[in-house]
Amino acid sequence: MQTILGSGGAIGTELARVLPKYTNKIRLVSRNPEKVNDTDDLFRADLTKQDEVISAVKNSEVVYLTVGLPYNTKVWQTTWPVIMKNVIEACKANRSKLVFFDNIYMYDGSNLNPITEEHAINPSSKKGKVRMEIARMLLNAVNKGEIEALIARSADFYGPSVKNVSMLTETVLNPLSKAKKAQWIGSIKFKHSFTYTHDAAKATALLGNTPDAFGEVWHLPTAPNPYTAKQFIEIIAGMFGVKPKYQVANKFMLRIIGLFVPIMREMIEMAYQYDRDYVFSSEKFENKFGFEPTSYSEGIREILKKDYGL
Repeated sequence: MQTILGSGGAIGTELARVLPKYTNKIRLVSRNPEKVNDTDDLFRADLTKQDEVISAVKNSEVVYLTVGLPYNTKVWQTTWPVIMKNVIEACKANRSKLVFFDNIYMYDGSNLNPITEEHAINPSSKKGKVRMEIARMLLNAVNKGEIEALIARSADFYGPSVKNVSMLTETVLNPLSKAKKAQWIGSIKFKHSFTYTHDAAKATALLGNTPDAFGEVWHLPTAPNPYTAKQFIEIIAGMFGVKPKYQVANKFMLRIIGLFVPIMREMIEMAYQYDRDYVFSSEKFENKFGFEPTSYSEGIREILKKDYGL
């Protein structure tokens, strides 16, 4: 049995699609789980309640933690440590291996080119401090020999059918598809990596089924040599056959917009990721597994085909 905690999100859904390559017993866990494969076992659980998590993980050989919480600092601060503690305890009780799908907010933001697994841990944001705390909780449990686990980290992600959680889709693809201005934060002159969700899911499943991958941090496969924001806008506009119009929001503008759109207030502390090159390296994973990430042009074409009918 392999179990996905947080099965309804962009990564959890894609992961469920690829796991049948490794097992015919898949359990999907969330507050309202829905089947991805006909044989999926559905389990309702609140991950903030330890007894429910222990029951959800029962008899699982591998557990994938892919849950996505609302993009709110206070929610992250109060909820993430509880979830991580509960999942660690559940995996200990059931002797399950744990794969934690993580982001890179805990890394030092002073230099984001390149971003490797050895990047300094020195978060520039409150959200980053939360991610640092829960990653340390997990790695401490691993170092004590309490559980087997690994951390799989992704850059900002994009892909077909990804709604509301992809910067590239929400600020560039969606507006340009309607011939409106693309929106960006910081500056359009810097490079910015995005991890393709199909690649992330395939790689996460592969890691979870590779015994010697445990005990380490892995960057999930992400195309090298990312475009600048300006190039993304121009290329995507060309595919839609519209003019590459755009608007750039600085921190002051984000504060103003945040008065009316709360989630934009949450982006202010993350603006540092958009005012410098953000180049994510997955060479460690690619070299071990011989995996070639999906190119940006191919990934964007697939999104346009599936989500916009082009």
